[in-house]
Amino acid sequence: MTYRETLAYLSGLNPSGIRFGLETIRSLLGRLNDPHKRFPSVLIAGTNGKGSVAAMTASILSTAGFRTGLYTSPDLIDVRERIRVDGRMIGREAMAACADEVRSRVREEASYFEFLTAMAFLHFQRCKVDIAVLEVGLGGRLDATNLVNPLVSVITNISLEHREYLGNTLEKIAREKAGIIHEGGICLTAAQQKPVIGTLEALCRERGASLFRVGKEIRTSIHRDGTFSYLGIGRRRDGLCCPLAGKHQISNAALALGAVELIGDAGFPVEENAVAEGLKRAHWEGRLEVLQRSPMLLVDGAHNPAGVTTLCRALRNDFSHRRMILLFGVLGDKDYRTMAKRLFPLADRVILTRPNSERALSPEALRRVAESFHRDIEVVENPGDALCHALSLAGEGDLVCAAGSLYLVGEIKRLHRKVCT
Repeated sequence: MTYRETLAYLSGLNPSGIRFGLETIRSLLGRLNDPHKRFPSVLIAGTNGKGSVAAMTASILSTAGFRTGLYTSPDLIDVRERIRVDGRMIGREAMAACADEVRSRVREEASYFEFLTAMAFLHFQRCKVDIAVLEVGLGGRLDATNLVNPLVSVITNISLEHREYLGNTLEKIAREKAGIIHEGGICLTAAQQKPVIGTLEALCRERGASLFRVGKEIRTSIHRDGTFSYLGIGRRRDGLCCPLAGKHQISNAALALGAVELIGDAGFPVEENAVAEGLKRAHWEGRLEVLQRSPMLLVDGAHNPAGVTTLCRALRNDFSHRRMILLFGVLGDKDYRTMAKRLFPLADRVILTRPNSERALSPEALRRVAESFHRDIEVVENPGDALCHALSLAGEGDLVCAAGSLYLVGEIKRLHRKVCT
Protein backbone atom coordinates (compact mmCIF):
# COMPACT_ATOMS: atom_id res chain seq x y z
CA MET A 1 0.00 0.00 0.00
CA THR A 2 1.04 3.58 -0.55
CA TYR A 3 0.86 5.96 2.38
CA ARG A 4 -2.40 7.41 1.08
CA GLU A 5 -3.82 3.90 0.69
CA THR A 6 -2.69 3.12 4.24
CA LEU A 7 -4.67 6.07 5.60
CA ALA A 8 -7.73 5.00 3.63
CA TYR A 9 -7.42 1.44 4.94
CA LEU A 10 -7.06 2.61 8.55
CA SER A 11 -10.09 4.89 8.28
CA GLY A 12 -12.10 1.87 7.17
CA LEU A 13 -11.31 0.15 10.49
CA ASN A 14 -13.62 2.57 12.38
CA PRO A 15 -11.29 4.72 14.52
CA SER A 16 -14.14 5.47 16.95
CA GLY A 17 -14.91 1.82 17.62
CA ILE A 18 -14.09 0.25 21.00
CA ARG A 19 -13.49 -3.46 21.57
CA PHE A 20 -12.12 -5.22 24.62
CA GLY A 21 -10.27 -8.51 24.58
CA LEU A 22 -6.77 -9.81 23.91
CA GLU A 23 -7.44 -12.83 21.70
CA THR A 24 -7.30 -11.01 18.36
CA ILE A 25 -4.23 -8.90 19.11
CA ARG A 26 -2.42 -11.87 20.69
CA SER A 27 -2.99 -14.00 17.58
CA LEU A 28 -2.02 -11.16 15.27
CA LEU A 29 1.20 -10.44 17.15
CA GLY A 30 1.98 -14.15 17.18
CA ARG A 31 1.82 -14.23 13.38
CA LEU A 32 4.19 -11.23 13.37
CA ASN A 33 6.67 -13.23 15.52
CA ASP A 34 5.78 -11.31 18.70
CA PRO A 35 7.55 -8.00 18.08
CA HIS A 36 6.37 -6.71 21.50
CA LYS A 37 8.65 -9.24 23.18
CA ARG A 38 11.79 -7.84 21.50
CA PHE A 39 12.13 -4.80 23.78
CA PRO A 40 11.37 -3.89 27.42
CA SER A 41 8.67 -1.34 28.13
CA VAL A 42 6.96 1.02 30.54
CA LEU A 43 3.15 0.76 30.46
CA ILE A 44 0.99 3.71 31.52
CA ALA A 45 -2.74 3.63 32.34
CA GLY A 46 -5.09 6.00 34.16
CA THR A 47 -7.95 8.43 33.63
CA ASN A 48 -5.98 11.59 32.86
CA GLY A 49 -2.31 12.48 32.41
CA LYS A 50 -1.22 9.27 30.66
CA GLY A 51 0.13 11.09 27.61
CA SER A 52 1.98 13.71 29.64
CA VAL A 53 3.66 11.05 31.79
CA ALA A 54 4.55 9.02 28.72
CA ALA A 55 6.03 12.05 26.93
CA MET A 56 8.17 13.06 29.92
CA THR A 57 9.37 9.50 30.55
CA ALA A 58 10.31 8.99 26.91
CA SER A 59 12.06 12.36 26.71
CA ILE A 60 14.23 11.56 29.73
CA LEU A 61 15.18 8.12 28.39
CA SER A 62 15.98 9.49 24.92
CA THR A 63 18.11 12.27 26.41
CA ALA A 64 20.00 9.64 28.38
CA GLY A 65 20.97 7.98 25.10
CA PHE A 66 18.48 5.11 25.01
CA ARG A 67 16.69 4.60 21.70
CA THR A 68 13.13 5.06 22.91
CA GLY A 69 9.81 4.21 21.31
CA LEU A 70 6.68 6.12 22.31
CA TYR A 71 3.15 4.94 21.58
CA THR A 72 0.24 7.23 22.52
CA SER A 73 -3.35 7.98 21.57
CA PRO A 74 -5.31 9.64 20.22
CA ASP A 75 -3.57 11.71 17.57
CA LEU A 76 -4.50 15.37 17.23
CA ILE A 77 -3.62 16.14 13.60
CA ASP A 78 -1.65 13.28 12.06
CA VAL A 79 -2.06 9.58 12.90
CA ARG A 80 1.73 9.25 12.77
CA GLU A 81 1.88 11.21 16.04
CA ARG A 82 0.94 7.99 17.82
CA ILE A 83 4.14 6.14 16.90
CA ARG A 84 7.47 7.87 17.60
CA VAL A 85 11.10 6.91 18.09
CA ASP A 86 13.26 9.42 19.94
CA GLY A 87 10.58 12.04 19.43
CA ARG A 88 10.29 11.59 15.66
CA MET A 89 7.03 10.44 14.13
CA ILE A 90 7.09 7.26 12.08
CA GLY A 91 7.90 8.13 8.46
CA ARG A 92 5.29 7.75 5.76
CA GLU A 93 7.18 4.98 3.97
CA ALA A 94 7.82 3.13 7.21
CA MET A 95 4.17 3.46 8.17
CA ALA A 96 3.00 2.06 4.84
CA ALA A 97 5.50 -0.81 5.11
CA CYS A 98 4.36 -1.68 8.65
CA ALA A 99 0.72 -1.49 7.61
CA ASP A 100 1.41 -3.85 4.70
CA GLU A 101 3.11 -6.36 6.99
CA VAL A 102 0.37 -6.24 9.63
CA ARG A 103 -2.41 -6.45 7.03
CA SER A 104 -0.80 -9.53 5.50
CA ARG A 105 -0.99 -11.27 8.89
CA VAL A 106 -4.60 -10.40 9.73
CA ARG A 107 -6.82 -13.49 9.87
CA GLU A 108 -9.78 -12.13 11.82
CA GLU A 109 -11.08 -8.58 11.86
CA ALA A 110 -8.81 -6.30 13.89
CA SER A 111 -9.97 -3.03 15.40
CA TYR A 112 -8.34 0.28 14.52
CA PHE A 113 -6.50 0.39 17.85
CA GLU A 114 -5.38 -3.25 17.62
CA PHE A 115 -4.03 -2.68 14.11
CA LEU A 116 -2.14 0.48 15.11
CA THR A 117 -0.77 -1.21 18.24
CA ALA A 118 0.60 -4.05 16.14
CA MET A 119 2.12 -1.49 13.75
CA ALA A 120 3.76 0.34 16.65
CA PHE A 121 5.30 -2.83 18.07
CA LEU A 122 6.55 -3.83 14.63
CA HIS A 123 8.06 -0.39 14.00
CA PHE A 124 9.79 -0.39 17.37
CA GLN A 125 11.26 -3.83 16.64
CA ARG A 126 12.49 -2.71 13.23
CA CYS A 127 14.04 0.42 14.73
CA LYS A 128 15.75 -1.73 17.39
CA VAL A 129 14.54 0.45 20.24
CA ASP A 130 16.17 -0.08 23.62
CA ILE A 131 12.89 0.52 25.43
CA ALA A 132 9.31 1.56 24.61
CA VAL A 133 6.94 3.78 26.59
CA LEU A 134 3.36 2.73 25.94
CA GLU A 135 0.12 4.54 26.77
CA VAL A 136 -2.87 2.29 27.41
CA GLY A 137 -5.81 3.07 25.16
CA LEU A 138 -8.77 2.32 27.44
CA GLY A 139 -8.93 0.54 30.77
CA GLY A 140 -5.94 -1.74 31.12
CA ARG A 141 -6.73 -5.39 31.74
CA LEU A 142 -8.09 -6.04 28.25
CA ASP A 143 -6.32 -3.26 26.36
CA ALA A 144 -4.26 -4.25 23.31
CA THR A 145 -1.09 -2.82 24.86
CA ASN A 146 -1.32 -5.17 27.83
CA LEU A 147 0.46 -8.06 26.14
CA VAL A 148 3.84 -6.63 27.07
CA ASN A 149 5.52 -7.52 30.36
CA PRO A 150 6.44 -4.02 31.60
CA LEU A 151 9.39 -3.11 33.75
CA VAL A 152 7.09 -0.64 35.50
CA SER A 153 3.31 -0.25 35.35
CA VAL A 154 2.19 3.33 35.94
CA ILE A 155 -1.38 4.26 36.91
CA THR A 156 -1.70 8.04 36.83
CA ASN A 157 -5.04 8.57 38.56
CA ILE A 158 -8.53 7.09 38.48
CA SER A 159 -11.95 8.69 38.30
CA LEU A 160 -15.35 7.60 37.02
CA GLU A 161 -15.16 7.26 33.23
CA HIS A 162 -16.30 4.87 30.51
CA ARG A 163 -18.61 3.27 33.05
CA GLU A 164 -20.35 1.23 30.36
CA TYR A 165 -17.03 -0.57 29.74
CA LEU A 166 -15.07 -0.35 33.00
CA GLY A 167 -17.71 -0.44 35.73
CA ASN A 168 -19.72 2.10 37.69
CA THR A 169 -17.60 2.37 40.86
CA LEU A 170 -14.06 3.53 41.53
CA GLU A 171 -13.16 0.06 42.78
CA LYS A 172 -14.32 -1.63 39.56
CA ILE A 173 -12.55 0.90 37.36
CA ALA A 174 -9.40 0.61 39.48
CA ARG A 175 -9.47 -3.17 39.10
CA GLU A 176 -9.69 -2.86 35.29
CA LYS A 177 -6.83 -0.37 35.10
CA ALA A 178 -4.78 -2.39 37.58
CA GLY A 179 -4.86 -5.22 35.06
CA ILE A 180 -1.56 -3.81 33.77
CA ILE A 181 0.12 -4.86 37.05
CA HIS A 182 1.83 -8.17 36.31
CA GLU A 183 3.01 -10.97 38.58
CA GLY A 184 6.07 -9.85 40.52
CA GLY A 185 5.94 -6.47 38.84
CA ILE A 186 6.22 -2.86 39.97
CA CYS A 187 3.32 -0.40 40.11
CA LEU A 188 3.68 3.35 40.49
CA THR A 189 0.61 5.54 41.01
CA ALA A 190 -0.50 9.07 41.81
CA ALA A 191 -4.05 7.97 42.72
CA GLN A 192 -5.24 9.31 46.07
CA GLN A 193 -8.76 8.00 46.75
CA LYS A 194 -8.96 5.41 49.53
CA PRO A 195 -11.11 2.93 47.53
CA VAL A 196 -8.61 3.08 44.65
CA ILE A 197 -5.56 2.70 46.88
CA GLY A 198 -7.20 -0.21 48.69
CA THR A 199 -7.86 -1.95 45.38
CA LEU A 200 -4.32 -1.39 44.12
CA GLU A 201 -2.79 -2.59 47.39
CA ALA A 202 -4.90 -5.75 47.36
CA LEU A 203 -4.05 -6.58 43.75
CA CYS A 204 -0.34 -5.96 44.31
CA ARG A 205 -0.41 -8.33 47.29
CA GLU A 206 -2.18 -10.99 45.18
CA ARG A 207 0.39 -10.67 42.40
CA GLY A 208 3.48 -10.23 44.54
CA ALA A 209 4.02 -6.80 43.03
CA SER A 210 5.56 -3.71 44.65
CA LEU A 211 3.47 -0.53 44.95
CA PHE A 212 4.93 2.98 45.13
CA ARG A 213 2.78 6.08 45.55
CA VAL A 214 3.27 9.74 44.74
CA GLY A 215 2.58 11.51 48.02
CA LYS A 216 3.96 8.64 50.08
CA GLU A 217 7.17 6.92 48.90
CA ILE A 218 7.64 9.65 46.28
CA ARG A 219 7.22 13.35 47.10
CA THR A 220 7.67 16.71 45.42
CA SER A 221 7.96 20.28 46.61
CA ILE A 222 7.41 23.34 44.42
CA HIS A 223 9.66 26.37 44.92
CA ARG A 224 8.93 30.06 44.43
CA ASP A 225 11.17 30.29 41.36
CA GLY A 226 9.00 27.74 39.56
CA THR A 227 11.40 24.83 39.95
CA PHE A 228 10.60 21.76 42.02
CA SER A 229 12.38 19.07 43.99
CA TYR A 230 11.82 15.33 43.70
CA LEU A 231 12.33 13.08 46.71
CA GLY A 232 12.11 9.55 45.36
CA ILE A 233 12.56 6.02 46.59
CA GLY A 234 16.32 6.28 46.74
CA ARG A 235 17.15 9.58 45.06
CA ARG A 236 16.64 13.29 45.57
CA ARG A 237 16.72 15.73 42.67
CA ASP A 238 16.55 19.51 43.03
CA GLY A 239 16.16 22.44 40.65
CA LEU A 240 13.96 20.57 38.18
CA CYS A 241 11.83 22.37 35.59
CA CYS A 242 8.56 20.98 34.24
CA PRO A 243 7.88 22.40 30.76
CA LEU A 244 4.18 21.48 30.74
CA ALA A 245 1.78 24.12 32.04
CA GLY A 246 -0.31 23.60 35.18
CA LYS A 247 0.64 22.58 38.70
CA HIS A 248 -0.95 19.17 38.15
CA GLN A 249 1.92 18.41 35.78
CA ILE A 250 4.31 18.27 38.76
CA SER A 251 2.51 15.11 39.87
CA ASN A 252 2.80 13.73 36.34
CA ALA A 253 6.49 14.65 36.31
CA ALA A 254 6.91 12.79 39.61
CA LEU A 255 5.45 9.68 37.98
CA ALA A 256 7.86 9.99 35.05
CA LEU A 257 10.81 10.53 37.38
CA GLY A 258 9.69 7.61 39.53
CA ALA A 259 9.41 5.33 36.51
CA VAL A 260 12.90 6.31 35.37
CA GLU A 261 14.27 5.72 38.86
CA LEU A 262 12.62 2.30 39.19
CA ILE A 263 13.89 0.98 35.86
CA GLY A 264 17.43 2.13 36.61
CA ASP A 265 18.29 -1.22 38.17
CA ALA A 266 16.94 -3.03 35.11
CA GLY A 267 19.66 -1.74 32.82
CA PHE A 268 18.52 1.81 32.21
CA PRO A 269 20.56 4.05 34.52
CA VAL A 270 20.08 7.75 33.80
CA GLU A 271 22.61 10.41 34.79
CA GLU A 272 21.45 13.45 36.78
CA ASN A 273 22.01 15.91 33.94
CA ALA A 274 20.02 13.73 31.52
CA VAL A 275 17.08 13.65 33.93
CA ALA A 276 16.94 17.43 34.26
CA GLU A 277 17.56 18.08 30.56
CA GLY A 278 15.19 15.35 29.37
CA LEU A 279 12.40 16.64 31.56
CA LYS A 280 12.99 20.19 30.34
CA ARG A 281 12.81 19.04 26.69
CA ALA A 282 9.51 17.18 27.08
CA HIS A 283 6.64 18.40 24.95
CA TRP A 284 3.03 17.26 24.87
CA GLU A 285 0.51 18.92 22.60
CA GLY A 286 -3.06 19.81 23.41
CA ARG A 287 -2.78 20.05 27.18
CA LEU A 288 -2.90 23.67 28.39
CA GLU A 289 -1.13 24.54 25.15
CA VAL A 290 -0.91 28.19 24.13
CA LEU A 291 -1.22 28.53 20.34
CA GLN A 292 -0.95 32.33 20.25
CA ARG A 293 -0.48 35.15 22.72
CA SER A 294 -2.54 38.10 21.50
CA PRO A 295 -5.33 37.41 21.99
CA MET A 296 -4.31 34.32 23.91
CA LEU A 297 -5.59 31.08 22.39
CA LEU A 298 -5.38 28.16 24.79
CA VAL A 299 -6.34 24.58 23.94
CA ASP A 300 -6.81 21.80 26.45
CA GLY A 301 -7.88 18.21 25.90
CA ALA A 302 -10.08 18.09 29.02
CA HIS A 303 -12.73 15.57 27.98
CA ASN A 304 -14.12 14.31 31.28
CA PRO A 305 -15.08 15.87 34.64
CA ALA A 306 -11.68 15.18 36.21
CA GLY A 307 -9.89 16.83 33.30
CA VAL A 308 -12.26 19.80 33.42
CA THR A 309 -11.62 20.22 37.15
CA THR A 310 -7.90 20.42 36.43
CA LEU A 311 -8.52 22.91 33.61
CA CYS A 312 -10.66 25.08 35.89
CA ARG A 313 -7.91 25.15 38.49
CA ALA A 314 -5.36 26.20 35.87
CA LEU A 315 -7.64 28.91 34.46
CA ARG A 316 -8.07 30.36 37.94
CA ASN A 317 -4.45 30.14 39.06
CA ASP A 318 -2.13 30.02 36.04
CA PHE A 319 -3.67 32.16 33.28
CA SER A 320 -4.52 35.81 33.88
CA HIS A 321 -7.12 37.34 31.56
CA ARG A 322 -9.67 40.11 31.31
CA ARG A 323 -12.46 38.05 29.76
CA MET A 324 -12.60 34.37 28.90
CA ILE A 325 -14.38 33.14 25.77
CA LEU A 326 -14.95 29.40 25.90
CA LEU A 327 -15.10 27.35 22.70
CA PHE A 328 -16.54 23.99 23.70
CA GLY A 329 -17.41 20.75 21.94
CA VAL A 330 -17.86 17.30 23.43
CA LEU A 331 -18.60 13.68 22.56
CA GLY A 332 -22.04 12.34 23.37
CA ASP A 333 -20.75 9.49 25.55
CA LYS A 334 -19.07 11.85 28.03
CA ASP A 335 -20.51 13.31 31.24
CA TYR A 336 -21.00 16.65 29.51
CA ARG A 337 -23.53 17.97 32.02
CA THR A 338 -20.99 17.81 34.86
CA MET A 339 -18.29 19.23 32.59
CA ALA A 340 -20.49 22.19 31.65
CA LYS A 341 -21.56 22.77 35.24
CA ARG A 342 -17.94 23.10 36.36
CA LEU A 343 -16.44 24.97 33.41
CA PHE A 344 -19.11 27.25 31.93
CA PRO A 345 -19.47 29.59 34.95
CA LEU A 346 -15.82 30.61 34.52
CA ALA A 347 -16.47 31.94 31.01
CA ASP A 348 -17.80 35.34 30.03
CA ARG A 349 -19.12 33.89 26.78
CA VAL A 350 -19.63 30.30 25.58
CA ILE A 351 -19.57 29.14 21.95
CA LEU A 352 -20.67 25.57 21.32
CA THR A 353 -19.42 23.65 18.31
CA ARG A 354 -19.22 20.08 17.01
CA PRO A 355 -15.97 18.05 17.23
CA ASN A 356 -14.97 16.11 14.14
CA SER A 357 -16.24 12.73 15.32
CA GLU A 358 -19.28 10.61 14.63
CA ARG A 359 -19.65 10.36 18.41
CA ALA A 360 -19.92 14.14 18.77
CA LEU A 361 -22.83 15.61 20.72
CA SER A 362 -25.04 18.04 18.83
CA PRO A 363 -24.27 21.61 20.00
CA GLU A 364 -28.00 22.34 20.10
CA ALA A 365 -28.56 19.37 22.40
CA LEU A 366 -25.72 20.58 24.60
CA ARG A 367 -27.17 24.09 24.73
CA ARG A 368 -30.46 22.80 26.12
CA VAL A 369 -28.53 21.12 28.94
CA ALA A 370 -26.07 23.95 29.56
CA GLU A 371 -28.32 27.01 29.54
CA SER A 372 -28.87 26.63 33.27
CA PHE A 373 -25.10 27.10 33.79
CA HIS A 374 -24.57 30.18 31.60
CA ARG A 375 -26.70 32.96 30.14
CA ASP A 376 -24.59 33.84 27.10
CA ILE A 377 -24.39 30.70 24.96
CA GLU A 378 -24.41 30.51 21.17
CA VAL A 379 -23.97 27.71 18.66
CA VAL A 380 -21.54 27.76 15.74
CA GLU A 381 -21.67 24.27 14.27
CA ASN A 382 -18.46 24.36 12.22
CA PRO A 383 -15.26 24.43 14.36
CA GLY A 384 -13.44 26.68 11.90
CA ASP A 385 -16.22 29.24 11.91
CA ALA A 386 -16.45 28.93 15.69
CA LEU A 387 -12.73 29.63 16.08
CA CYS A 388 -12.86 32.69 13.82
CA HIS A 389 -15.90 33.98 15.69
CA ALA A 390 -14.29 33.47 19.10
CA LEU A 391 -11.10 35.26 18.05
CA SER A 392 -13.10 38.13 16.56
CA LEU A 393 -14.80 38.64 19.93
CA ALA A 394 -11.53 38.65 21.87
CA GLY A 395 -9.85 41.91 22.70
CA GLU A 396 -6.64 42.96 24.41
CA GLY A 397 -6.06 40.83 27.51
CA ASP A 398 -8.79 38.32 26.64
CA LEU A 399 -8.41 34.56 26.58
CA VAL A 400 -10.00 32.14 24.12
CA CYS A 401 -10.04 28.60 25.53
CA ALA A 402 -10.98 25.59 23.37
CA ALA A 403 -11.79 22.45 25.36
CA GLY A 404 -14.14 19.51 25.80
CA SER A 405 -12.64 16.98 23.40
CA LEU A 406 -9.26 16.01 22.02
CA TYR A 407 -10.97 15.77 18.63
CA LEU A 408 -11.88 19.45 18.92
CA VAL A 409 -8.40 20.39 20.11
CA GLY A 410 -6.85 18.61 17.13
CA GLU A 411 -9.19 20.40 14.74
CA ILE A 412 -8.47 23.80 16.30
CA LYS A 413 -4.71 23.17 16.11
CA ARG A 414 -4.99 22.13 12.46
CA LEU A 415 -7.08 25.16 11.55
CA HIS A 416 -4.81 27.53 13.46
CA ARG A 417 -1.71 26.07 11.82
CA LYS A 418 -3.30 26.40 8.38
CA VAL A 419 -4.24 30.06 8.92
CA CYS A 420 -1.05 31.12 10.69
CA THR A 421 1.64 29.34 8.64
